[in-house]
Amino acid sequence: MTQRQMTRADERLVAALTAPSASVRLRAALAAGSAPHASYVEVLVERCRVEPDFYVRDMLTWALTRHERETVIDRMIGELGSELPQARSQALHTLSKLGAPRTWTSITTELLRDADEEVARTAWRTAVGLVPDGEAESLAEVLATQLDRGGRDLQLSLSRAFVALGHAAAPVLERAKGHPHEGVAAHAIATERLMANPDEGFDDAIAEAQRTAALLAAPKVDVSRC
Repeated sequence: MTQRQMTRADERLVAALTAPSASVRLRAALAAGSAPHASYVEVLVERCRVEPDFYVRDMLTWALTRHERETVIDRMIGELGSELPQARSQALHTLSKLGAPRTWTSITTELLRDADEEVARTAWRTAVGLVPDGEAESLAEVLATQLDRGGRDLQLSLSRAFVALGHAAAPVLERAKGHPHEGVAAHAIATERLMANPDEGFDDAIAEAQRTAALLAAPKVDVSRC
């Protein structure tokens, strides 16, 4: 949006959304969502790309969901191809809030495997919420390629995505339990444990799964020759 195209209201919104104070930016996003206007969409999208504060980003998403639904959906789909990881993750987050079935095809394998952990994490959550009937197992197959990725929190996010998929993920996890990489197998076993008992803590599940995977990977001893 050029300066010439901006109304005075747009200029005031831009000024408030770029203020040094996060509380000022938060109030600006709240105001934009409370009194939506078509010209605000682009301003809000541009700020989503660079806003450093989590709470302000969440309010920006809320403000976008208050605007014309189809316009925002189309704009968010366009952001999924941005070179900025935050733009991609915020677009996915906004699409998850809008919950439009037509956006399913925009959650690509590339996004589910995105090199940026926050983008990938948000893509998993969004895809699970949008997956249509008959596509859950195919989604689980892609998610299985991410087993044992990253640290504890990222792995927990992936496990939660599998739990949300439910029974459709079961055969995929069963195959992953036999993966030659011990970390992949352990993550699959831990996820299966969480599916069977959601109240079990992830740390306990992964610790037990690592022991199980290590035993399965250990060389077999022929006791008849001992």
